[in-house]
Amino acid sequence: MSARHSNFAERPELSAENAAANSNRQSQIEDRLWNAVMARDSSHDGEFVFAVSTTGVYCRPSCPSKRPRRGNVKFFSRPEQAEKAGFRACLRCRPRSISGNPELDLAKEICRFIEQHLDEPVTLGRLAKVFHQSPFHLQRRFKAALEVTPREYAETCRLRQLKRNLQAGDNVTRAMYDAGYGSSSRLYEKTASQLGMTPDKYRRGAVAASIRYACADSPLGRILIAATDRGVCAIQFGRSDGELLEGLKREFPFAARRSDDAGLQSCVDTVLASMTGKSLNSALPLDIRATAFQRRVWTYLQSIPFGATKSYREVAKAIGKPSATRAVARACATNPVAVAIPCHRVIRQDGKESGYRWGLERKKKLLQMEHTAAGA
Repeated sequence: MSARHSNFAERPELSAENAAANSNRQSQIEDRLWNAVMARDSSHDGEFVFAVSTTGVYCRPSCPSKRPRRGNVKFFSRPEQAEKAGFRACLRCRPRSISGNPELDLAKEICRFIEQHLDEPVTLGRLAKVFHQSPFHLQRRFKAALEVTPREYAETCRLRQLKRNLQAGDNVTRAMYDAGYGSSSRLYEKTASQLGMTPDKYRRGAVAASIRYACADSPLGRILIAATDRGVCAIQFGRSDGELLEGLKREFPFAARRSDDAGLQSCVDTVLASMTGKSLNSALPLDIRATAFQRRVWTYLQSIPFGATKSYREVAKAIGKPSATRAVARACATNPVAVAIPCHRVIRQDGKESGYRWGLERKKKLLQMEHTAAGA
């Protein structure tokens, strides 16, 4: 027997003292975990799960279910350990969905709650109460994760649902109520501005809203420019008119689309001229739908000088969201009016061109044309 083991054999009281100390430390740890469970503290989600012997279920600390008796609870550091011990995941809080990023997980939970309660007033105060956060901290954490406020997210969800309902053929009143809107004229006007047309016209345009379009040759192949009565709603590139018209149909599946080469000639001339150095006419009206974040990005892109480029990171920093590089890239990818909103001027940090909705080769050619014209 080694000297170390012989010492423990000769002084058994030391072993008992160590065991007592370990037991005390474990008790303190479990007390801390239990306090987090009782507080439904979402900041501990992903750190551990608690299992309830009377139900056979394990949950994340923030689970909204009724709190069990302390004597019926066991703690595990990972879901796998709880399942190995015979417990199953809670269907309410879904502890296996935790990403390990508490901020993102909280934001996801808030998103799910908002989506499930669009027909109710989901105020910041209500969210704070449900998720056991102060209104200030909840909004700050949510916006840090998703770059929009809970209210802006709810408005985006309602608008998306409204569009689906109208496109499905629902009458305006039913579509608005089902999407969580009231029937006041103020809300009607608000949705009209977001849709780019009144809801009834979107439904008919959707069935009868008139969208005019024109196709023409450009340095990048065929180009399509489409407009509603309010302004240009789409600028697309393609290999053929058939491809362009199919893209317009996907964007406005129920619209009354009609060719209007003569009526849109000035718009076509303005867009084509902008590719070779002439500034895009600031009076050219745009009729585009956007989230608050998309609109912020697109507005900044329009300020990038002809022939210049910015990295995605620089754009994110310029709009006050330095950590939103990926969100900026998504906003660029969903830009519906090529050239008018020059998303082609946004490149990677290393100076190389990256993805472009209308093809990387078109992006490279656009930048080459601008560099050549700017240097002339």
